Amino acid sequence: MAFALHINMERCTGCNACVVACPVDALELFTVDPVTDEKIYQVKNGKAIVLDVDHELCAGCGVCVEACPFNVIRLAGPWDTKSKSLAEGME
Repeated sequence: MAFALHINMERCTGCNACVVACPVDALELFTVDPVTDEKIYQVKNGKAIVLDVDHELCAGCGVCVEACPFNVIRLAGPWDTKSKSLAEGME
């Protein structure tokens, strides 16, 4: 089944809860050094710059969504459309 992981990086605090919770290690949180363009595995100024998702590893299980205390991760897929269609049909 096709799905997409949406992350609101504007609201991400870099708490790392999603990275720790992911059972397949599909998430990586880092910032990028502006001089060397190398990954820095720390958060600068309280903000995560990049939350990288390895789409080949991600199983779409939603554990990261549940682990995020700030509700910045959303898992979207075909079920979203079906839910909207069903809800509209009930009106």
